[in-house]
Amino acid sequence: MSSETSSQSPVPSQPGGEPRKPRVAVVFGGRSSEHGISVVTAGAVLRAIDREKYDVLPIGITHDGRWTLTVDDPERMAITDRTVPDVDRLADSADGAVVLPLDPANREVVVTEPGSVPKALGEVDVVFPVLHGPYGEDGTLQGLLELSGTPYVGSGVLASAVGQDKEYMKRVFTSFGLPVGPYVVIKPREWELDQAAARKKIVGFAGDHGWPLFVKPARAGSSFGITKVDSPEGLEEAIEEAQRHDPKIIVEALLRGREIECGVLEFEDGPRASVPAEIPPVSDHAFYDFEAKYIDSASGIVPAPLTEEQTAEVQRLAVEAFEAASCEGLVRADFFLTEEGRFVINEINTMPGFTPISMYPRMWQETGVSYPELVDRLVQAALRRPTGLR
Repeated sequence: MSSETSSQSPVPSQPGGEPRKPRVAVVFGGRSSEHGISVVTAGAVLRAIDREKYDVLPIGITHDGRWTLTVDDPERMAITDRTVPDVDRLADSADGAVVLPLDPANREVVVTEPGSVPKALGEVDVVFPVLHGPYGEDGTLQGLLELSGTPYVGSGVLASAVGQDKEYMKRVFTSFGLPVGPYVVIKPREWELDQAAARKKIVGFAGDHGWPLFVKPARAGSSFGITKVDSPEGLEEAIEEAQRHDPKIIVEALLRGREIECGVLEFEDGPRASVPAEIPPVSDHAFYDFEAKYIDSASGIVPAPLTEEQTAEVQRLAVEAFEAASCEGLVRADFFLTEEGRFVINEINTMPGFTPISMYPRMWQETGVSYPELVDRLVQAALRRPTGLR
């Protein structure tokens, strides 16, 4: 697979007609609880992208939503001493703000500073948005880029929104006949109007499916805000923790079995699945949480020790999930292989973790697509794909 080459996108040109390198804006950080992991992902992308082929513009979004130019220094974007990086510590200026144009005929990025004339930074040909979670991965940024007519890596507005909201993701999967596990949703209005009734709803769900349950924010990632609850006594604290990240929560039944992941990448002839990976039980952690993933660097098994039939089945389901949600570019699909031998899809990630230790690039590396080639394929696909209805 690595011997294939990406078909090239149209070559941009300078005002005089001379060809120039495409300019890629790597946008990262953001307002979600996954801000730090997004910065780590951006560092890995900045390290891997071919500087002889592309001009690169690193743009960070601070916790309060301000867009700013940052240093182009991947080493400062890594986790050090168990501390995740932050856009505020990478910003080139404390006052300058990056402004993207909303005119589809003008892709010139501008930096503004109080008391100064706005400075043009030139056109951006494609945005590589490595934001995770709300206000970035959920269709909001994708909508902004659609309005501006700027090509971007990854799924569009609808697929990004579906991929972020675990309730509607499961509804879409169910409508396409994909197997999902039991769940119940507590919406913000339910909780505000009658907390006792909401708790009773969850306890009744546990009566049908058993304890433990997993209480999660409906629209968060990187395992933030998730609590494994063994009895009704633990619900109050778990709901409070989930609602720190999202007022809407989803409660899922425990599925006993193995955790299996599979990457999907869009090629010129359509989406293909990578070899799958397995996430083994993690010692000293109740489940594969944020600390296990990123701080303790718990490692998955690639490829997963599955039979040929099981591998083919999970690859088929991963591609079906990609298509069901109308995804583009890339997806990581997460499954449980139950004790009965059935695959159940847990969720998809439309912008999965992309750090050097993340499962998505590791799965594709084992499949024959290196990290730099993976980045190049995604950028080239975005340059080829038009914005707007498609």
